[in-house]
Amino acid sequence: MDRKTEDLDFLIEMFELEPADRLAADIASGVKSLEKLVETSILETLLKGEFDNGNAILTVHSGAGGTEAQDWADMLYRMYTKYCNSRGYTTEVLDYQEGDMAGIKGVTLRVTGDKAYGYLKAERGVHRLVRHSPFDANNKRHTSFASIEVMPELEQDTDIIINPDDLRIDTYRSSGAGGQHVNKTDSAVRITHIPTGIVAACQNERSQIQNRETAMKMLKAKLLIKKEEENQKNRDEIQGELKKIEWGSQIRSYVFDESRIKDHRTGYESFNVTGVMNGDIHDFILEYLKRSV
Repeated sequence: MDRKTEDLDFLIEMFELEPADRLAADIASGVKSLEKLVETSILETLLKGEFDNGNAILTVHSGAGGTEAQDWADMLYRMYTKYCNSRGYTTEVLDYQEGDMAGIKGVTLRVTGDKAYGYLKAERGVHRLVRHSPFDANNKRHTSFASIEVMPELEQDTDIIINPDDLRIDTYRSSGAGGQHVNKTDSAVRITHIPTGIVAACQNERSQIQNRETAMKMLKAKLLIKKEEENQKNRDEIQGELKKIEWGSQIRSYVFDESRIKDHRTGYESFNVTGVMNGDIHDFILEYLKRSV
């Protein structure tokens, strides 16, 4: 970076002595190149967590509200899939629960790519939609909620110890929208950690054993995140800065009839609803990462 800065300083000095279009173009190109280096350096500084460089497991849960909320969860599912594609990440559906009439009750994705968890962890929380509902004959304004859960894909075992007696393991038939997401077999596994109520499910692997192994990894990752959140909560209480995280405290609002999307943690707004719902959310993520240090 020092060399590029020196080269840019030299070009500016040359331009001041003898202005020329060619020098102006070279300076503009040098500024853009330097800006990219600075952004890369900033991101490398921000993404220093233990799991930031690795893959992520992202889950979308629909909130209360039936069809309206389930349709909103499906919209977020498509948004994150498109975002991951734009970043060059690959996605794989691990668990998929259809909605009662439309949309989805929930979906779990494995996102594979460099720094997938580092970026996507910024999306963890409750997302609120306000719109005139297409499911309402009177076209009334409705508010719907969905929650996003993001955890790292653990490549190796952790110090999280799970007592087998604390687990309830259920098997069930895999399901999907017309079979396009998963194979319809009897190998799906859902594991419930009874003391915490945390649930992990997988239905996309080829066998019940593989589904169970994947679900256990997901459960350990969820318990690890819970442990880190509790440690952070204790630190915040000591510092007198405890912030409640609950269903009503959404991190972002999508107000369609105002063409406005606002992140309540950073104040960052976008008025390009179509672009955001097509996966253009990286600026929201960057703003959060910049303010989280």
